[in-house]
Amino acid sequence: MRTLSLGFQIKTCLFLFLLIFIFASPLFSQEEDIAPEDEPIVIWDVYEPDQYMAGDQMLTISAGIIFPTIFTGSGLEGNDSNIDMGGMGNISYSFFLTPNWFVGGEFLGMFAGTGGENMLYIIALGAHGGYQVLWRRFEFPVRLMIGLAPQLYLDKNHLGIIIKPGASAFFRFNSDWSFGINTNWWILPQAPANGKFVLGNFMEFSFSARYHPRRR
Repeated sequence: MRTLSLGFQIKTCLFLFLLIFIFASPLFSQEEDIAPEDEPIVIWDVYEPDQYMAGDQMLTISAGIIFPTIFTGSGLEGNDSNIDMGGMGNISYSFFLTPNWFVGGEFLGMFAGTGGENMLYIIALGAHGGYQVLWRRFEFPVRLMIGLAPQLYLDKNHLGIIIKPGASAFFRFNSDWSFGINTNWWILPQAPANGKFVLGNFMEFSFSARYHPRRR
């Protein structure tokens, strides 16, 4: 058996090293492409809420339940009105005057049963104003609504007024929609033709969806 010369051995080693370098270089280049500093950033939450501007608008739809609370006048104490828990719905529009202050109008209605298995219906139409605070993607508006409130019970009807302060908490889901919960206090003074004054109070708990039209 012949012994390979030292020169041939060196040349063979260099040739093998060159082959290894040629085939391994793409692997090193791929590792460089996915190095931590060059990895693509995966953005799970692509929406960043903007500060409101004058001229921004909101359309809100709400639905929930309403509880009779305190009724005073004409000898009534507590909930002697004999009104049960009921349901309510609301559609409103708001227009921002500044990044925080807004005004608008709303149309709402409620129904509630009574101890005599009859129904009380109240429909209200009025204007509101409020102030909204933002914290990240959470929005906290407070508002006051005043309007007219026709009331119907059996064959009796009455045109009264409604005063409705309230507060809400919303989560801005994306640029178009936000969802939240509301608590509102309905104040319904009533002065029938018989001269007896009654002040009715209801507590509302509701859920809302708000649509935010895109800015032009």
